[in-house]
Parts: sequence; C-alpha cells; structure tokens
Amino acid sequence: MMALDVVTSASTVPASEALSQIVEAILEVMIASNNVLIKKESFKELAAYLERIVPVLKELNKRDLSHSEGLNSAIEILNREIKGAKELTTECSKRNKVYLLMNCRAIVKRLKDTAREISQALGILPLASLDLSTDIIEEIEKVCDNMQRAEFRAAIAEEEILEKVESGIQERNVDRSYANHLLSLIADAVGISTERSALKKEFDEFKSEIENSRMRKDQAEAVQMDQIIALLERADAASSPREKEMKYFSKRKSLGSQPLEPLQSFYCPITRDVMVDPVETSSGQTFERSAIEKWFSDGNNLCPLTMTVLDTSILRPNKTLRQSIEEWKDRNTMITIASMKPKLVSTEVEEVLHCLEQLQDLCQQRDQHREWERLANGDDAVESIVRSLGRRIEERKLAVALLLELSTCNTLRDQIGDVQGCILLLVTMASSDDNQASRDAQELLENLSFSDDNVVQMAKANYFKHLLQRLSAGPESVKMRMATTLAEMELTDHHKASLLEGNVLGPLLHLVSRGDIQMKKVAVKALRNLSSVPQNGLQMIKEGAVGPLVDLLLHHSSSSSSLREETATAIMHLAVSTMYQESSQTPVTLLESDKEIFMLFSLINLTGPNVQQRILQTFNALCRSPSAGNIKTTLTQCSAIPVLVQLCEHDNENVRANAVKLFCCLVDDGDEAIIREHVGQKCLETLVTIIQSSHNEEEIASAMGILSKLPEVPQFTQWLLDAGALPIVLNFLKNGRQNDPNRFQVVENAVGALRRFTAPTNLEWQKRAAEAGVIPKLVQLLEYGTTLTKEHAATSLARFSKNSLGLSRPIPKRKGFWCFSPPPEIGCQVHGGLCGIESSFCLLEANAVRPLVRVLEDPDHGACEASLDALVTLIEGERLQNGSKVLEDANAIDRMVRFLSSPSPKLQEKALDSVERIFRLPEFKQKYGKSAQMPLVDLTQRGNSSMKSLSARVLAHLNVLQDQSSYF
Repeated sequence: MMALDVVTSASTVPASEALSQIVEAILEVMIASNNVLIKKESFKELAAYLERIVPVLKELNKRDLSHSEGLNSAIEILNREIKGAKELTTECSKRNKVYLLMNCRAIVKRLKDTAREISQALGILPLASLDLSTDIIEEIEKVCDNMQRAEFRAAIAEEEILEKVESGIQERNVDRSYANHLLSLIADAVGISTERSALKKEFDEFKSEIENSRMRKDQAEAVQMDQIIALLERADAASSPREKEMKYFSKRKSLGSQPLEPLQSFYCPITRDVMVDPVETSSGQTFERSAIEKWFSDGNNLCPLTMTVLDTSILRPNKTLRQSIEEWKDRNTMITIASMKPKLVSTEVEEVLHCLEQLQDLCQQRDQHREWERLANGDDAVESIVRSLGRRIEERKLAVALLLELSTCNTLRDQIGDVQGCILLLVTMASSDDNQASRDAQELLENLSFSDDNVVQMAKANYFKHLLQRLSAGPESVKMRMATTLAEMELTDHHKASLLEGNVLGPLLHLVSRGDIQMKKVAVKALRNLSSVPQNGLQMIKEGAVGPLVDLLLHHSSSSSSLREETATAIMHLAVSTMYQESSQTPVTLLESDKEIFMLFSLINLTGPNVQQRILQTFNALCRSPSAGNIKTTLTQCSAIPVLVQLCEHDNENVRANAVKLFCCLVDDGDEAIIREHVGQKCLETLVTIIQSSHNEEEIASAMGILSKLPEVPQFTQWLLDAGALPIVLNFLKNGRQNDPNRFQVVENAVGALRRFTAPTNLEWQKRAAEAGVIPKLVQLLEYGTTLTKEHAATSLARFSKNSLGLSRPIPKRKGFWCFSPPPEIGCQVHGGLCGIESSFCLLEANAVRPLVRVLEDPDHGACEASLDALVTLIEGERLQNGSKVLEDANAIDRMVRFLSSPSPKLQEKALDSVERIFRLPEFKQKYGKSAQMPLVDLTQRGNSSMKSLSARVLAHLNVLQDQSSYF
C-alpha cells in the first residue's frame, strides 16, 4: 500500500513515523507531477515547494517529538493536503485532455488552496520547542511565505479558450468559423491533431467524462459540459442550416412573386407555429420562448423531444435561427410589395384601397419597411458593398467610392474594416491601373488605419505603410504589436526587401537597443525574418545592424535562451549574406576587427547547443566570404582549432557537424605547427568514426576534407591506418559514378584523403592501398569524377607509378629444352619485367594510360598537370624509348606539344620538360618537331629564365638554333 494510503491520523502513529510517511507521500506526488497532461508548470511549481519541505520534515524527524496539539494539527493538515495533491495529479494524468482544459480554473484553485493549507500547516509547527537551527527556521519561514503568495493561474491561452466557450454559450454564437477557431485553439492547447479522426476520438472521451459526472451525481458539471459539447459540435454542423436557408432563399428568389414557404426548422415543436423568439434549452433543442416557459411552469423538467432532464434556468437565444426567420419574413414582405405594383395602378378602386391597407399594415408591423433601402438598418449592406470590390472594374470603382464616403461615419467605418477580405481587396485596388480607384482605395485604407487590427490586416496583405508609421512613432504597446506582426509573418523575399526600403531597420534597431527583454526578443525575431534575404543582409550590415546584435549576444548572458537563439540566427543570416557579394562591389565585412572575431567565437564555450550551432554557421559562412583569409587567420591565432577538436565529439549532431565543417576550412592552408600541436590520434579516430557512422553527407564530406587537407605528416597517416581509415575511405569511392551533387564533395575529399596512403617514400603504405583495391578505383574516377577528383586520382597514380620499375619482377630464364618448356612470359612494355596492379602498381596493367590522356583535355590546369605528372613517369631514365612509344600510341605527345602554348606557366614548364626528353629520340623529334617549333621559339622570348634555356636547347636538337646560341 502506498504511503498516502497508510497515513491516517496523527494520533494513531508516532509523530516520527507520521512524518516519514508524509515524506514518502511527497516524493510520490513529485514523481506523479511529471505525468500530468495539463498545467505542467503549475504542478512543477507545487512539486518544487514540496521538495523544499522534505529536508525540513526530515530534520524534524531526527528530533525526539512528542504529540502536541500544534504538531498533531500540522501533521493532519499535511496528510490531508498531500493526499489531495496526489489525487489531483492522478486525475490530471489520466482524465481526458479536453475535460481537464475545461476544468483548468478549478485545477488551479485546488493547487492554490493546497499551497495555502500546507503553508498554514508549516506555520503552526511548534518550532520554538524543537531546538531547530536558525537556517532550518528561516527556510520554513521562506517556504511558508512563498507558498502563501504563490499565484497559480490559468495560462493566457487557456483563459482565452474558456472566455470564448462562455461567450459562445451565453450569446449562442453558432457561426462555423467561431466554432472551428475554438476547436483549433483547444487542439493546440491540449496537444492533439486537428484531423477529424483525432478530434472525434478526443471528444468521444470527453463525452464519456460527462457520463461519469452524471454517475457521480454531479449534475451541475454534467449540464455545463453538455453546453460545451453542444457548442463544439457546431464546428461541423452549426452553419449547415444557415447555408441551407441561404440556398433556399437564393433558389426561391428566381421564382418571381410567389411567397416563400417557411423551413421546417422555423416551426416550434410545441406550438407548430413559426417562432418569433426562438431559444435553445440545455438539451440543444430549440423552442418558442413562451411555449417552453409554459412547459416549465406546468411542472415539466424533461425535454419535449429527447425526454432528457433539462436545466430549467438555461434558455439561450438562438440568434442565428431568429435572423433567418426575420430574413424570410423580410423577403416575403419584399415579394408582397413587388406584387402590389400592378394592383396599385389598377382602375379598380377597391383593389387599390386593399393594397394600400396591406402596405399600411406592413409599415405598422415593422418600422424599417418605411425606409426599406436605408443602409444603416441593413445587416449585410456593408458586406454586400465590399463584395462588389471583387467584381467588374466599373462596379469596383463605384463600390470603393461609396465605401470611402461611408467611412466618414465612425459606426460604418468599424463595419467596413470588420468585413472579411475587405482590406485585402482594397490593398489590391491601391495598386490598380485606374488612378481614381487607386486613390480612393489608398484614402480609404488611410481612414481605416485608425485601428491597430486593421493596420495588422494591411500588413498581412503586404501593405506596410501604416505599420511602419506605428513602429516608428506609436506608443510602446503598439510598437510591440507591430514588431510582433513583422516577427511572425510569412513574408516573400520581395516584401522583405520592400520593408527594408521602407526604413524598417532604424525602428527595429532602436527597440533592440532600448526596449525591455520582450521588446528586444520581438524586434530581433523581426530582424531575423528580414535578414534571410542576402541583399537585405548586406544592407543591414551597411546600416549598422551588426553592432547592436553582437552586443546583445555578448553582454546579455542573463537574457532568455530564446532571445539569444534569435539573435545568433540573425547574425548568422547576416554572415550568409556576405557570401553573395558581387566582385565589382566594395566588400562588406560583418566583423571589422580581430577582437570582434575573437569575442564572438569565444561564446561557443559559454552558450547552449542552438546558439553554438548558429555561431559555427556564422563562421562557416564568413570563411566563404571575401574576408575569408582574415577570418581563418584570426580564428587560427585565437586557438579556434583546439576548441573545434573538442566540439568534434559534441553530443549534439548539428553542433558537431558545423564544428567539423569549420575545422575543415581552417585546416585548408592552415598553420602546420598549430595543427600538429592540437590534432592527435584521438582526434583522427573521432573523424574516422564520424565518416563511418554519420548520416549527414555534408559532415562526412567535411571530415573527409580534414583528412585530405591535413599536412602529410607520417605520424598522421600511420594513426589513420591504425584507426582503419583506409577501407572506410575507399568505401566511399564505390559510388563514384553517381550524378548526385551531394556526393561529389564526399568523393572529391575521399580521393584527396587516399593520397596520404600513396606516398612514394613509404612502400608499405602503397602496398596496403593497392591490395585494398585503390588503383582500379582511381582509374575509374579519371573517367567519371569531377575535375578535382580527377586531379587527386592522377596525383595518386603518379605516386604509385614512381615505384613501378623497382617492383617489376624479372622474367625467369627458360630452363631445359625450349621445345618442351612453356612459352616465355611477356614482360611489361615499359618496365620490361613482370608487372601487376597490386604487385608493381603498373599504369599499363591498370589500363590507366588512355584515361590519363583524356584528362589532358580537361580545361582545368590542375587536373592536366596531375595527369601529365603521371604519364611522365613512363619516360623516366631507361624507360624513355618504350614509354614514349606507349604515349604516342595513346595520342599523348600531341597534347604535350599543345601545352607548350598553355596560359599556365606551370603546365608549360611540365610540358617543355616532357617534350625535351621525348625529342632526344630522333624518330619523335622528326615526327613532332615541326609542330613544336613555333611554341618553343615563343618560350625563348616570353618564358622565365629556366624555360628560355631549356626551349633553346630543344630548338638546338631541332637544328633551329646553334648550340652556341646566347639562349644557353
């Protein structure tokens, strides 16, 4: 049995045991409070007070307590209230969410009463006789005071819902939009979907709660909940009778002068006459007021239709039905008047007199018939005029002119702004090609701008003139509302730009600098919204937005986390905008000084994950902006690398991914000494783990990029091999043919990382790479990779090829009788011995020569240079003759000659060195010398000193220059 059920009376158990049981009971309440479905914060607040009581009760339990009146009373109160709190937490954990929401005021009251009672119980403890420490006594007094003053209130959203429910019940508002809006608010408040099936399930449970109330004989609650159910069920059904009536009237209108028959819903179920004053009972059925009141006065308390028990004090006017009945009567009156016209011009005196008498009766029945067309008495008159704003141009012009005239009347001005869609139509007309209609619309919008609600509607229709005026010059509460509108609106990029052109930035920055925390939060959120457009971001930087935002982030550490997150996001947007600058523009810099860079980066260690992520994204963007060089240098100097190394192990995946990305930027052309100091074996193991396990392609590419760009320190490579990096990196090349752009960066960096394992100075690494199958993948990527991928692949193949000659095995000599021995093995055309892909890394065996030659056609000079380096390994030293033949067969020599005219000096120099070697062979000198002659002559005049000398030497081989030429 639980502790709360054990505690019964302070007089039946020793005081110490009673206190122990109460402590256990409090712990149960604290645990149970975590599972409530509503008022979570209020229950947490109560649990926090109870948690503070526990040490006090435990301290009391250590004393030798004897029963006293004060102690017994305190224990009994604590027992009763803690037990009640447990029951309440259980109810709020299990009962229907909508039921709990409808009872949230009662729940709050129970919490408040519990806190007060517990406070009083603590207050009557005989503290003076218990020899307690001063600290304990002070703590008891603090808890008592806090609980006595604790304000448990229904949230604003909950109060709004309850008020709308009460208003709907009282006013009998059955408009579908009202009920649907109420349903949406309830769904949001209790955390359920607005899908029909989910709502039905929830409200079926709600109805079950009402039945339980009846079983508990809680009729008052059941009636109240019945009213709520009746109101909410109108979300689907409320407007349908009204719609039927409108369709009915519309259809019958075309039938001419025949009077309209009343709808069945117009008749009172008791009298069977058309109702004059329809009212609805607690059962949801509608009757004529006088008829149902007589029913009650006769002693009946059951519904005449459903025979359910009625609350006779509840009769709600059914305004919608009454309006429909009045409309039916009015339309029939109009039909009657229209049918009288031919009779009034009749020659029959009796008939004319009869018509006049009918007209007189109509006028006496309803005063409005005397001035039927009078606008102020027409319920839908203004709405009808507004609808004309969306029709033909001539009708629109007349409608806007009429509305402009009517807007001079305060009453009608209010009605105009309240008509749904009116302001949107006026905003559309304000940009009309018709000058007069446009002027009238703008003037009417000016008249309607008296209302903040209208101004917000204008802004939502992308008409910001009046919002900007209020944001600049309105009172604080109005500024707050306008800024909130900007913060929460879904704006197009065009309208974000137009707002900035409308000088919205100044007022928002003023609110950021001088407003209270709530004002700052809203203003920053608006700035974040506007700054997402790159051109806006650049303009905001120019106009001084950076300073207030960075200051807010740096110096308001006690501010709410949401404010800091919004501020960091706005700064990140500004940083992203610097990536989109045109080269012709003067560069815009986000952070002007090294100090600002250092201060902003230092916040990474002082903030939560969301702000950390935004700061990292900010610096990632800046590392791709025109100021990238200075940003990278400053970050490296301010010890960013060790911080990023730590963040690579962060639990938050977004923080980690952005840290890895920034780390990759800093490693590229970074300070080798700093990198070697802070990048250790653990860091490399972490990066390998990320590559192997991450699901974020960008994070994988960045981690792979770090491996690719780290200095080629032997220790780094060995650590990577020990961590199993080689097969993991190689695995990412298996999909190298995919055309998915998200994979390109991963493959590029993976091939770059593989270069580490192909260093020609470490044959063991090369063998491990070759045995893992690296070489065929590299050859494959020469055909299908990006330009950078081809460059990396060609570089690695060149490194492998440098050791091929030494690894080529000699052909074994034939023994015995040649006629009986197997045919001799054929040696490699270039290396002369027995070659293989894995055994000697031979380019010929790997079928790499032709793919390398095709790379020479790439417009990128880097790829061409790397490919040329690989091909040249075939003509080094004694391999010149055979290697040149292989290059000729692959059409490589023609391309080498063309490179003599390349705009790249480095490529020219490599090509010149290759041609000089090949032209040592007469057959190739004779075949290609003529085509090389003019480019060589040009190099003797325009090349650097070494190229001039080598070009002249080749020309001497070609007999164009004498060996004694001054070029040597």
